[in-house]
Amino acid sequence: MNNRLQELEERIQSRQAEIAIIGLGYVGLPLALAFVRAGFRVFGIDRDEDRVGQLNAGKSYIEDVPADALRAALKGGRFEATSSSEVLSRCDCINICVPTPLRKTKEPDVSHIVSAVEDVQRRLRSGQLIVLGSTTYPGTTHELYRPMLEASGLRVGEDFCLAFAPERIDPGNQEFALNQVPKVVGGETEACTRLAARMFEPLFEQIVSVSSAQAAEMVKLLENTFRMINIGLANEIAMICDRLELDVWEVIDAAATKPYGFMKFLPGPGLGGHCIPIDPNYLAWKLRSMNFHARFIELASDINSAMPTWVVERALRILNRDRLAVNGSQILLLGVAYKAGVSDARESPAVDILSELVELGARVAYHDAHVPELSLEGRVHKSVELTDEALRSADLVIITTTHPGVDYARVVELAPRVLDTRNATAGIAAGAGSKLERL
Repeated sequence: MNNRLQELEERIQSRQAEIAIIGLGYVGLPLALAFVRAGFRVFGIDRDEDRVGQLNAGKSYIEDVPADALRAALKGGRFEATSSSEVLSRCDCINICVPTPLRKTKEPDVSHIVSAVEDVQRRLRSGQLIVLGSTTYPGTTHELYRPMLEASGLRVGEDFCLAFAPERIDPGNQEFALNQVPKVVGGETEACTRLAARMFEPLFEQIVSVSSAQAAEMVKLLENTFRMINIGLANEIAMICDRLELDVWEVIDAAATKPYGFMKFLPGPGLGGHCIPIDPNYLAWKLRSMNFHARFIELASDINSAMPTWVVERALRILNRDRLAVNGSQILLLGVAYKAGVSDARESPAVDILSELVELGARVAYHDAHVPELSLEGRVHKSVELTDEALRSADLVIITTTHPGVDYARVVELAPRVLDTRNATAGIAAGAGSKLERL
């Protein structure tokens, strides 16, 4: 490790190091503000100029980032947003937090990270630390990004440091703050791991160093694969209980009283968001290239992907019992965000349910205070007010996201038929003229 890297370690420990965050979404923006709180000066880089303008005006578009915290960071001169990558040349530590979606073929789309790494490579200098946080398949840092950066002529571990530190943010989670979730760090060399750990130490209560960047990449994929598979099991149990005419929620709650050997996972209308439906497929893709079939992952993915269609089939059954055709029926969805308390509708199963019902000829409306409008297949849907008339006039109300602030007792009382996919109506008795079914 050269003198420039030793100087960088000293600058990090004294909070003199300047930090760059590439990508100011659900991961990057909270991380940027965490560095500010720790005493660093931070430059946030995002190609979306509208986002940059909002941030520099003190307006937050992320629920987990209060506007007053953003304004305080701006006022103190510790944070600045920009759409230009030129600032990278002056920054000591660069964190890449850009999206990593899947292509329609379920192959990893790392184009956003490649573009960010190219921006870094063009401005790379001795004495910098590059940390990737975007979820990707094991081996990406070593096999793809390291050669790209070393094409500059500089060498990892000697001139600059490179590490992977997976994001573990859970948007809308009020129980665990960002600093309370241990930070996993794996570098390309021991020096890289140590420097990355030094950078994150002021932000997190615990740092977990692993042996390599590839191990750190695998940690994130294991976490979300574990969740995806167990949610898939819960969803299949819901289908089984439906066949057996059992209450799946009662069964799960009773099983969860066992003090060992059981972890509670809940069924729902499907998986959504930017992690759980996507990350395990990165691992499955990597393994297919090595002639290994990840059967658990693919089976759970199939089950979870089929849940929106299964919910639609349940809706058709409810309507059919009262001799109502789905074609022409008025259906109201409560929530289109992928989870409670957030405005993110990426990969949301509610969107798939809406799309399928529209295709069947239903007149579908939705209410979601967090998602005022939704663009779907060339048409813009707008959230409707949850009035008494909207509930009474709907042939069927489907609860797809349990946002706080919704009076579900009122929903059950006024709507003629309710399908609850989230157990939001637990303990609520159906009214005299209402029919309530839970997943």
